[in-house]
Amino acid sequence: MEMKKRISLELRNRSPAEVAELVVDNCRSSDGEVEGLTDEFKELEFLSMVNVGLTSLAKLPSLPKLRKLELSDNNISGALETLSDKCPNLSYLNLSGNKIKELSSVEALQNLKSLRSLDLFNCEITTLEDYRESVFELLPQVTYLDGFDQEDNEAPDSEADDEDDEEDGEDGAGPTGDYDEEEEDDEEEEGSEGGEVGLSFLMKQGAQDEEEEDDYAEEEEEEEQAGVRGEKRKRDAEDEGEDDDDDDDD
Repeated sequence: MEMKKRISLELRNRSPAEVAELVVDNCRSSDGEVEGLTDEFKELEFLSMVNVGLTSLAKLPSLPKLRKLELSDNNISGALETLSDKCPNLSYLNLSGNKIKELSSVEALQNLKSLRSLDLFNCEITTLEDYRESVFELLPQVTYLDGFDQEDNEAPDSEADDEDDEEDGEDGAGPTGDYDEEEEDDEEEEGSEGGEVGLSFLMKQGAQDEEEEDDYAEEEEEEEQAGVRGEKRKRDAEDEGEDDDDDDDD
């Protein structure tokens, strides 16, 4: 897709003055120049034109609020002074993977007084002897070159730090969480087994109690019946005795 058409699509019915971030990576510049960008993008703070076939920045419009510019994997070899004129507040510039070979090309960035981070990784200039020392000397305002300062301390990346924190949190809490879940699962299994055993025991105990009650009731009933029979036999015997006495009187 052509850069001009891509920029038109990225606007999404907004006016250029409403756009603060614009990404047109992997589209195509027909003649190696910036196309479709105008001075109307006056509020633009972040612009990414990665792998779009740029060979020149001559047609870059004035972008006074631009702070971050991604130009990696293009064919830019020099004429970087345009950036000082068009993007005076630039603080981050990524030119990795371009055709920059000489320190003189980098020297053109001296007027970017707000420039703090410059990336020239995978450019031929990085093969020069004392490359890092020379660039830091030419651009004293730059703190990080290719992601590291002069003491080889890595540049902070808030997004990467956030991801690392999330991963650390997951890694740190993961084993504990897994362990707790396993313990809870074990406890639940034990509890369920214990519950089943307890329930079975109660059911059996209840059945035994019922059987004992039934046996006790049967015994009581038998005793009562035996008592009744005994009382009846006693009365029968008394009656027989009275009958015998009457016979003797006669």
